[in-house]
Amino acid sequence: MVLGDIDEGGLKKLVADIDSAGGKAVYKVTDVTHVEDFESLVALAESTYGPVDILVNNAGLMLFSYWEERAIADWDKLIDVNLRGYLHGIAAVLPSMLERKAGRILNIDSVAGHRAGEAGGVYAATKFFIQGMTESLRKEVGASHGIQVGMVSPGVIDTGWPYKLRDGRAKDVAIDLSRQAIKPEAVAEAVVFALNQPPSVAINEVIVTPVDQAW
Repeated sequence: MVLGDIDEGGLKKLVADIDSAGGKAVYKVTDVTHVEDFESLVALAESTYGPVDILVNNAGLMLFSYWEERAIADWDKLIDVNLRGYLHGIAAVLPSMLERKAGRILNIDSVAGHRAGEAGGVYAATKFFIQGMTESLRKEVGASHGIQVGMVSPGVIDTGWPYKLRDGRAKDVAIDLSRQAIKPEAVAEAVVFALNQPPSVAINEVIVTPVDQAW
């Protein structure tokens, strides 16, 4: 397994956890907003393990704001990470997968990609983008090249994300929403399910939410 993130401390801890559980992982500090970083991550994977069989696009920001706030700096961050980050990952692995006519691309989307919630308009828009991007990718390279393309769309996850937002009404909405949150492990199980399919099967989307999340 090859891990990429901008948080080197978190990467080191995760690699140690994987090693202690009997697995094997390497990491590279990666800013997904730079395509060169993603290409370097893929190069590490190829030099360590061989061709990339699976890409899980998981980097993302969940920044809440109301339109009237004109939170342009936050909008730009959402676009850079949630959109460009995923596109950079796909661009980095796709040539080899197309050549081999094999591979799996799993994009982590959100229930917000189906319905926008209060104060989450721009965030939801980035997730609607992932819906359209994944559908197009599946039709264009999945059906004709044997590449399995799909999504996992979680509801609210307990990652502490609301407390990273700027103080204000939008943060209050996020904190209230997070009281329903499920553990990250539940999403990880959905990811494993989506990836643990035979080559002839593509899981187009798995939606996993808290039982009491109404949207």
